[in-house]
Amino acid sequence: MTACLIGWYHSKFGKLQDQSLEQLMITAAKGAMADAGISAKDVDDVYVGHMNSGFSDQDFAASLVLGADPDLRFKRATRLENACATGSAAIHTAVNGIKAGNARISLVVGVEKMTHLDSTAAGNNLLHASYFAEEASIKGGFAGIFGHIANLHFQKYGDRSDTLAKIAVKAHSNAMGNPLAQMQKELSYDFCRTVSEKNPVVAGPLRRTDCSPVSDGVAAVIVAHSDVALRSKKAVAFRAMAQVNDVMPMSKRDMTQFEAGQRAWQQGLERAGLNLLDLDVVETHDCFTVAELMQYEAMGLTALGEGYKAIEEGWVYKDGKLPINPSGGLKAKGHPVGATGVSMHALQAMQLTGEAGGIQIKDAELAAVFNMGGAGVANYISILQSFR
Repeated sequence: MTACLIGWYHSKFGKLQDQSLEQLMITAAKGAMADAGISAKDVDDVYVGHMNSGFSDQDFAASLVLGADPDLRFKRATRLENACATGSAAIHTAVNGIKAGNARISLVVGVEKMTHLDSTAAGNNLLHASYFAEEASIKGGFAGIFGHIANLHFQKYGDRSDTLAKIAVKAHSNAMGNPLAQMQKELSYDFCRTVSEKNPVVAGPLRRTDCSPVSDGVAAVIVAHSDVALRSKKAVAFRAMAQVNDVMPMSKRDMTQFEAGQRAWQQGLERAGLNLLDLDVVETHDCFTVAELMQYEAMGLTALGEGYKAIEEGWVYKDGKLPINPSGGLKAKGHPVGATGVSMHALQAMQLTGEAGGIQIKDAELAAVFNMGGAGVANYISILQSFR
């Protein structure tokens, strides 16, 4: 027995200020159920991924989804939060519930509204995902955290500003094929590499083009028992999952690498019985370009300190040996934090069912999601495969 994704919904990411948090959630729930061909009465439980951290006055959001249909009333509904890995926390909880026999069909909604705040306020809210007792003094909000990480990585392995610029260019180029992406504008290497009035330094060596945007958005999926999936019009199976958490203080870790992320990848691939290059496509957590660089190393695509080779050699482009973030990633698709993990799973389900349109990787049969909360603290791997 396994669990499968049998339906999904994904809003466009960006500024959705004309829709409330509740409206986004209800639209997504209805869309995912319709896509799966199920009714609300078929749903056993609801999981909501919503980080909040000051973005919304409505801090108790789980039961807002029940407004999508009268038949959802009295269903179990639970909100999950694990920083920027909140969406994957909700999905993994749903999968585990189905595997335990507590449900046959679960609805998962990931949502965040962020754009009503300016970038400084949003960055300060995100800073709550750091070890606040020690790291709140780092300037630049959460970008300051990753600026610090980038400095440490550069000091140990060399300045990789060229590589970060190429990662940003790749993200924006890929997003051009994704109508759901927030930032659909190609950027040149020279623009991304050069500090300018339009591309200022944000923190450490990170420029504006190295940072994901502030975003609104929602995504939803239907997770079902394999017996249900066999009768569904489409299905994508969870071949393996892993979650690895690290201690929070950066002072107690080697921040030139994501050790817990590396363990998550190792566990996920081992449980799936796969090697990394057996995968056809990966959606990874590029909240900042340096995060994607370091995740090349964590997933084992390169040795530590050699992540630059993955993009210099063309391995991670859409036509490379392991396409990474064909959607544009968090960097260009957008990063509404509670929605991000659900978005990544929905996008990979689209890849494996041939529904990915302009970002489709040809003949994709095996896909992975890596979703990270905090600065390498909460690490989730899902390995997905075509069910039939």
